[in-house]
Amino acid sequence: MHRADRRLKRAPALVPARRSARDWPARFSARIVYSDLVVIVAVLVAFRYLVLPDDQSYVTWAGGPRIPYVAALALIGLVWVIALSVFETRDRNIVGSGEQEYRRLVNATVAVFALFVAIAFFLRIEVSRGLFLIAMPVGLVALIFSRWIWRIWLRRQQRRFKYVYRALVLGEPAKAAMIIRAIRRSDSSGFDIVGVVTNARGRQSISDVPVVGGFAHAMAAMDATDADTIIVAEADEVHPEMMRQLGWDVADRNGNLVVAPALTDVAGPRIHSRPAAGLPLVHVEFPRLEGARRLAKRTFDIFGSIALIIVFSPVMLVTAIAIRAESPGRVFYRQPRVGLGGGEFGMLKFRSMVADADDQLASLLDLQGTNDSPLFKVADDPRITKVGRVIRKHSIDELPQLFNVLVGTMSLVGPRPQRAAEVALYDDAAHRRLRVKPGMSGLWQVSGRSTLSWEDALRLDLYYVENWSFMQDLQILVRTLSAVIAPGRTAH
Repeated sequence: MHRADRRLKRAPALVPARRSARDWPARFSARIVYSDLVVIVAVLVAFRYLVLPDDQSYVTWAGGPRIPYVAALALIGLVWVIALSVFETRDRNIVGSGEQEYRRLVNATVAVFALFVAIAFFLRIEVSRGLFLIAMPVGLVALIFSRWIWRIWLRRQQRRFKYVYRALVLGEPAKAAMIIRAIRRSDSSGFDIVGVVTNARGRQSISDVPVVGGFAHAMAAMDATDADTIIVAEADEVHPEMMRQLGWDVADRNGNLVVAPALTDVAGPRIHSRPAAGLPLVHVEFPRLEGARRLAKRTFDIFGSIALIIVFSPVMLVTAIAIRAESPGRVFYRQPRVGLGGGEFGMLKFRSMVADADDQLASLLDLQGTNDSPLFKVADDPRITKVGRVIRKHSIDELPQLFNVLVGTMSLVGPRPQRAAEVALYDDAAHRRLRVKPGMSGLWQVSGRSTLSWEDALRLDLYYVENWSFMQDLQILVRTLSAVIAPGRTAH
């Protein structure tokens, strides 16, 4: 008997069956249905009793009956709930991950808004403007916030390997190992890799995941491991007929078939399927931050930086006094950094180190053996002052960069700017970081900060550059706020 076939018989001992957990997408979506209903009802009830004037108890129009506002709000709420379903905001393939879920929430709410505005206009219905200017925008924000809370809950469950897809990876060992490593980078990917299906002989495991059979026994391996998903990597032996039969067999088991193309760090919105001659061709859009998109980002930077300067001005004043009281020297520190297109600018920070900190950097990097890496970080840096440790831990030292954002040399979100000596160590891939403005916060700052290696930090920065979106910027800003409030062990 073939060695892989013998392993199939004892596969259930390796990964215990959990068939009751297979329906988690349906159960999770059902919870969101009730959550959405509660949010919409709460917003409309609050509007009725807190915003609507007491003398407006009825909706009226010329030649029409008087309808109680409660009935009109109930109709709006019903249409709103239906629209969330029509726009598939709870689709199992998008709920709980990515930005598509939020996009559909916005589209559904805007559609409801447009529908009732049109009805009110053409029928000349006397209705409170606050319904459209207050209730619906507040409702949209509340819906997005509730989905975000659910997403946090889901991520915590997935870190415990609950609410996850039990997946087999099918393909050549090298391709399977790449997929396993990519999924394991995130502890909340939504996939629990329970086995590998490959024709490579003599392999008992790949990346510590057991090999549970060959291509011909993929369905037997799926049953034995109680997997509900097969992730197909590239392999010369996986021909179109095999893929078609595999799709039928997986569908008969009510499972999921996922094809992983040789595309890394490409976000979903850039990928589009274009059927041609019966072939499901995958079209990948090139990232473009220009025109209206560039204007929108710059406008957001201007208004966002002004608002944040006003909000944090008391914090900045106290910080400046504390720095000056502890040690002599300037309160602000201006350091040359490389920005958009390779041009240099002066990045502002609160001084968190001793006055001659730059003169000591080279010797400290030599001492820890990292002077050849484009990420000049000194572990347990002795140059940092007492006040400096506090303000660096909570990123208060970065607040003066709001003025860099205001004048246009930086953005609120983007790859962190680096020194010219660090940029000199870039390879061709790393130079793509310079295609966008550097930011006060970025994807790697909210994904591990000082604990990440240069390779991981570069991968995250390139992902941001290649997949920029306004929604992603908002998500990073929210995660930045969480990291500043509760910095944990990754902040130095």
